[in-house]
Amino acid sequence: MNEIDLGQLDLNLLVTFQVLMTEGSVTRAAARLGRTQSAVSHALQRLREQVGDPLLVNMGGRMKPSPFASTLIEEVRPILRSIQRIVAPPEPFEPATSNRLFRIEVPAFSSLLTAIFERVHAAAPRVSLEWVLPNAHAPQAVAEGQIDIAHVGGEIRLPNGVDVHVAQPFTWVTFVRKDHPAVSNWGTDAWTTWPHIIVNAGNDVRDPIDEAICGLGMTRNIGARIFDFPGVAPLLAKTNMLGTFPPLKMVDDMHIYGLRALRPPLPLRPFTSRFFWSSRLANDPGNRWIRGIVLEIYTKLQQSAESRLSYAASCAPHSI
Repeated sequence: MNEIDLGQLDLNLLVTFQVLMTEGSVTRAAARLGRTQSAVSHALQRLREQVGDPLLVNMGGRMKPSPFASTLIEEVRPILRSIQRIVAPPEPFEPATSNRLFRIEVPAFSSLLTAIFERVHAAAPRVSLEWVLPNAHAPQAVAEGQIDIAHVGGEIRLPNGVDVHVAQPFTWVTFVRKDHPAVSNWGTDAWTTWPHIIVNAGNDVRDPIDEAICGLGMTRNIGARIFDFPGVAPLLAKTNMLGTFPPLKMVDDMHIYGLRALRPPLPLRPFTSRFFWSSRLANDPGNRWIRGIVLEIYTKLQQSAESRLSYAASCAPHSI
């Protein structure tokens, strides 16, 4: 079997050949292709040399195909159609009729999750949305396209093959019950003396608050370690513990549970916040749709949370 070096074969030659077979004329083929007659004739000659066959011969003013050309065109047409289908832009995503499953990994903030689920199911009632718990394997799962969009706090190194959106960083606010004794005597001593609630976020990030105060030669008293954010506000409302968290996490619970907001009396650097998704899915219409919803809602809620805070006690904001 004779083989052709595909590295030397120009796909445009097959396109020209297909048009010539349809039109039966160099003149008409050139007009249809928007090329000159000499360019079409040159392309035909190159293809003849490649396949070792005359392909089309001028007989009585019309190009007549050789037996090989008649066989070849039956193979070429479906190949060219397949290529067109493969390289065509993806079909638009239709939320109203889609039954696609999307998987997201975002912070377990009730206001954020509620708003995302509400928006998705209002626009796409048949879509399934799965919230994935943060874990050490999530970044690689995102890179492989198993998770559509994920959030990460801090400077964790992300795997290759992901696109990243840097969000507004988290700032820190200390929350306490409304009649907490520390409110009337707020300062560094109160912050370091009263017990704190911390949440293990499910990844390998060192607690940014402990990291900051360690650099200041300080420590804090840990009164409770829990594994999910929904348990924070009830504990704060019933104990003398403190909780230092981003406003987005606590602003709704603050009003529900009657909590008060205090500015941390020591410098706490804003915490890096990023969203990321697989580079392979960057142009996928469905992935673009879901990540657009997540990013829009996150941004709006974070801005709203910052603006809705009212502080029970005030000291000048710190930064490091």
